[in-house]
Amino acid sequence: MVRKLGGVPDEINGMAEHVHLLVGLRPTHCLADVLQDVKGASSKWVHDEIGSSKFAWQTGYGGFTVSPSQLESVREYIRNQEAHHQKKTFQEEYVEFLKKSGVEYDERYSW
Repeated sequence: MVRKLGGVPDEINGMAEHVHLLVGLRPTHCLADVLQDVKGASSKWVHDEIGSSKFAWQTGYGGFTVSPSQLESVREYIRNQEAHHQKKTFQEEYVEFLKKSGVEYDERYSW
């Protein structure tokens, strides 16, 4: 789906409750629109191909930019999700990302 939108999928991996996508987007892309399309297409695929009619994405998402100098470390992080999450939960990780990025958030609306 990312390719169909003119983006470049670089690294994709996740766990049962979340997924990480490292993608290259064009300056004209709107992240909200890209994620709406990716979520919609992947939901349709899960429903049609796997037959899981109860599958649904949460309404929110987190999007972070990555500097070229950090691309390889982010790829490695995404590849090693299973080992990483033996040490910290998705919720702990996400709050850590928000804090490191200086993003204000309200936990009442995070989960």
